[in-house]
Amino acid sequence: MDISIVIPLYNEEESIGELYAWIERVMKEHGFSYEVVFINDGSTDRSWEIISSLHQAQPDTVKGIKFRRNYGKSPALYCGFAEAKGDVVITMDADLQDSPDEIPELYRMIMVDKYDLVSGYKQKRYDPLSKTLPTKLFNATARRVSGIKNLHDFNCGLKAYRRVVVKNIEVYGEMHRYIPYLAKQAGFDNIGEKVVHHQARKYGTSKFMGWNRFVNGYLDLLTLWFLSTFGKKPMHVFGFLGTLMFLVGFVAAFIIGADKLWCMANGIPQRLVTDSPWFYIALTMMMIGTQLFLTGFIGDLISRTSTVRNDYQVEEKL
Repeated sequence: MDISIVIPLYNEEESIGELYAWIERVMKEHGFSYEVVFINDGSTDRSWEIISSLHQAQPDTVKGIKFRRNYGKSPALYCGFAEAKGDVVITMDADLQDSPDEIPELYRMIMVDKYDLVSGYKQKRYDPLSKTLPTKLFNATARRVSGIKNLHDFNCGLKAYRRVVVKNIEVYGEMHRYIPYLAKQAGFDNIGEKVVHHQARKYGTSKFMGWNRFVNGYLDLLTLWFLSTFGKKPMHVFGFLGTLMFLVGFVAAFIIGADKLWCMANGIPQRLVTDSPWFYIALTMMMIGTQLFLTGFIGDLISRTSTVRNDYQVEEKL
C-alpha cells in the first residue's frame, strides 16, 4: 500500500464526507493505493455514523476507530499509527483546513527525497491573533529546545512519515506537538518542511484555544526535554543534586559542630548550636538532599516498570 492517511477527529460531522471525497479524488488522479483511518475521539455528534457509512461503501479503503470517550489528539494518533499499513503515513485534521492536494508532493518528498518526516508549514494562516501569536512563541521555543532549526510549525497537523518512523515512536499524553522531536530522539533526523496551504475553517469552531495551548505546550516541551535527557536515567540528575545538597549540608553542620567544640576547649562562651539558624539550614539541606536522592532512585524503578501509559478504551473498530 502506498499511503495511509490518519485522521483524528472530534465532532466534525459536517466535514468528514467532504474531506473523504476530496482525498478519494486526489488518490485516483495519481493512482495511489491507499487507506484512510478515521479515529473518532469520543465525538458526541454523528461523526461515527458517517464513518460507518463510508466504511460500508468503501470497506477496503475506509477504516475507523471509535474511542469510548474523549482522550485527545495524541492517543488518537497513537492508535492510528498502530493501524497504518502504507509505505508513507500522512496525518491531517478533519476540519478541512488541511488540503489533500498536498498529499502527492508530501509522498514524493518521503519516497524520492528520502526524508524520514516532512512537516507542513502554514505560512499564511487564517486563524485569529489569539491563536497565531501563541503559536509563533511556542514554535520559537520548540526550535531552540529540540535543535530542529528548519521547522517553523511544529504543531501543523499535516505531516508525512516513512512508515518505520511511526512504528518506532510513542505518542502519548499531549506529545503530538513534538512528533518531530520524538522522531529525532528515535534516530530519524532527516526532517524536512513543506509550505502548505491553510484554508479557513468551513464548519464549526476550533477545538483549541491559543493561549491555553501555548501554556500546555510549553509544559509538555519541558517534560519531553527532561524525559529525552534523563528519562532513562533519572538517578543521574536527582542523585547528583541530592548528593551535592547532602554534602554541603553535612560539611556546614560539621563546621558548626567543630566551631562549638573549639570554643568549649578554649573556654570561649558560645551559644547553643540549636540557637544558630545556620544549623537548621544545614539540617534542611541534608534532608532535601536525601529526598532528592530517593526521588531519583524511585524514578529509576518507575522508568523500568511503566507499561500502561498508552492503554485506551476502544469501543469499536471497522
